[in-house]
Amino acid sequence: MKRFQVNKVAVLGAGVMGAQIAAHLVNLRVPVVLFDLPAKEGPKNGIVTRAVDGLKKLKPSPLGVASDASLIGQANYEEHLELLRGCDLIIEAIAERMDWKHDLYKKIAPFIAEHTIVASNTSGLSITQLSEGLPEAIKPRFCGIHFFNPPRYMTLVELINTPTTEPRILDDLEAFVTSGLGKGVVRAKDTPNFVANRIGIAGMLATMKEVDNFGLTYDVVDDLTGKRLGRASSGTFRTADVVGLDTMAHVIKTLQDNLSLDADPFYESFGTPPVLKALIEAGHLGQKAKAGFFKKVGRDILRFELDSGEYVPAGAKADEVYGRMLKRPAGERLRLLRDSEGPQGQFLWAILRNAFHYAAVHLATIADTARDVDQAMRWGFGMKQGPFELWQEAGWLDVAKMVQDDIDAGKALSKAPLPEWVFKGPVAEAGGVHTADGSWNPSTKKFEQRRDLPVYQRQHFPELLLGEAGAKFQTDGTTIEENDSIRVWTQDDGVLIASIKTKMHAISPEVCEGLMMAIELAEKEYQGLVVWSGDEPFSAGADLQAMLPAFMAVGVAAIEDAEGFMQQTMLRLRYASVPVVSAVRGLALGGGCELAVYSARRVVHMESYMGLVEVGVGLVPGAGGLTYIARRAAENAETSTGKDLLPFLTEGFTAAAMAKVGTSAIESRQLGYVLHSDVIVPHKDELLFVAINEAKALFAGGYRAPHKRLFPVAGRDGKATILGSLVNMRDGGFISQHDFHIASLIANVVTGGDVDPGTLVNEEYLMTLERQAFCALIVHPKTQERILGMLNTGRPVRN
Repeated sequence: MKRFQVNKVAVLGAGVMGAQIAAHLVNLRVPVVLFDLPAKEGPKNGIVTRAVDGLKKLKPSPLGVASDASLIGQANYEEHLELLRGCDLIIEAIAERMDWKHDLYKKIAPFIAEHTIVASNTSGLSITQLSEGLPEAIKPRFCGIHFFNPPRYMTLVELINTPTTEPRILDDLEAFVTSGLGKGVVRAKDTPNFVANRIGIAGMLATMKEVDNFGLTYDVVDDLTGKRLGRASSGTFRTADVVGLDTMAHVIKTLQDNLSLDADPFYESFGTPPVLKALIEAGHLGQKAKAGFFKKVGRDILRFELDSGEYVPAGAKADEVYGRMLKRPAGERLRLLRDSEGPQGQFLWAILRNAFHYAAVHLATIADTARDVDQAMRWGFGMKQGPFELWQEAGWLDVAKMVQDDIDAGKALSKAPLPEWVFKGPVAEAGGVHTADGSWNPSTKKFEQRRDLPVYQRQHFPELLLGEAGAKFQTDGTTIEENDSIRVWTQDDGVLIASIKTKMHAISPEVCEGLMMAIELAEKEYQGLVVWSGDEPFSAGADLQAMLPAFMAVGVAAIEDAEGFMQQTMLRLRYASVPVVSAVRGLALGGGCELAVYSARRVVHMESYMGLVEVGVGLVPGAGGLTYIARRAAENAETSTGKDLLPFLTEGFTAAAMAKVGTSAIESRQLGYVLHSDVIVPHKDELLFVAINEAKALFAGGYRAPHKRLFPVAGRDGKATILGSLVNMRDGGFISQHDFHIASLIANVVTGGDVDPGTLVNEEYLMTLERQAFCALIVHPKTQERILGMLNTGRPVRN
């Protein structure tokens, strides 16, 4: 794949979005310099410095680790414009004022290199009008690039061309944004608010209008429009608070200023809702102002009441009858909602009908295909399905008739009829807009396949929309062995793949048996083994529920056997004669973390969260995690001239004893669960591609398993030092007596127990100590309270 090389990026504007875009670039090792105006007082870079410092305080964190904020270069337009000459990509992210942006373009134009791509992160201004502020030579390299907030976590990036943008520029930028930044790209037409915000904000306005029509409260609406409806768990109004009510008002104003009733038949519903106006006037701008539609006072959540202008107790839930309706198959669900008599059901049908209506009427003007709309709503608004997907699943023509009947009856927001292509021609005949031949383009009147850019060859199993054709990881390739717990298969007969199938990909004895079999087979016939599953998580840990029946029937001996088998599996992974590569995405906790660290190599998605968390259920890591911590401490100490192991052991002990979880692949590396030789992958759908290639490269390089070595432990002196700190924490009330007991057992394992400092041990010795500690705890009443609490509620019990 020919690669557009991005050696350095400049971000212009250190506001909320600009600073966070810079942070995301740093996360993925892209050198970046952040610009803003020179400060009027103090150091000239003061504005940028404050923005960079602010990144460390934001939640959720825009940085993989807070200390990486120092990697963001700081500059101002008065002193440092020469730095732009060395940048391959310039992203402008200043305030949404056309005149301000044009002024900035004039200032920077003389310093832009001949190859540099210039892109504006505007959320809705015309890209073509913005380009008019640039010299003719730069216009072919100019486009729109719209990140969604927060840019580290939101998948969607919209790319928007102008009539003068060279096609190659968008192709190069799409490749970089996809593979380099881990984003999902939608190409939007240059219309107000592009695709996602055009559909999404119109949907939020329609929702607010229907809330008033049906007299519902914001808490009930959020309960109805969150996970129950297949949307972001924050629902409608909590999402607005997170986005920022002033930001939302700005996007609404863009619609108001740039559209008209002639251009958009829904224009009359774009008025700023009275409640939004009231909240903004009162300074209640949402989460950043600690008050918006909702407000937290102590532990209580309050909701705004427009009539009184006061905050009142929140927490009301939707009628459960509608919760049951929303679990029905799509076609039945929509008919039940449309025919329901209660206001909550009527409200739900109304907002879904409005979404179908708006998307269909505007598809031809805002996007190339229906795929772009559905992907934009999935990636930009956290929906499980886009509007066209749901419509198609529920029965295309049946739903179309219901929507059109409501339009004819004057119940819809606009009198505009559904487009003719909805009822006649290829879409009606196919039963929807997504087919094996592609997705519907109303302009060309054809079903069109996805863009066939080289970057997408790295995605073996891209995220498919309902009705699309494409390979599915559950059935693709050649299956070698499969049962309810694991599938062992191959794509090209070069590398074997093991995909865990259990709930949350928990590691059961059957999974261990499958991994053992896969290793044996890989050693005989393949170049390596990749442990990968096509969905999250990588693994939430050992399957405690699978162990409980044996424990109840046989006692602790059954647990000791199960733990011993897991430990044997981990050692088998480590000492396999072919490379074992774990492709980690999402949670890798407890046994999942142990599975990863015992592999020869880890290929880790940026948004992976790794840790040994057994303390949360009153146990210790029992499948080799503590042994790994002790061994790595000894290996790291080899590079030191000192003989004291304890400084190298402290961080690993603390991570296990405090159940620390890395909040990114980068932080997981700091905790020692990801090594510097491992690969961090920005895009989740490239994980398997990279992992297979890592396994093949290791094999081609003459891979040999590590020797089984003895290594030194800290011994009783190290254990005594750790226990001294634990006593202080217990006596100071920072940990409970049971926490102290568990941490003491962890200290005993990682220091090697009652032996002299520097005693040489092997992994099997420490694993025996692990099993003993694990088995001693599982019969402890307080540990059993923690296990049952977690199984029953999903939350840790502190005792």
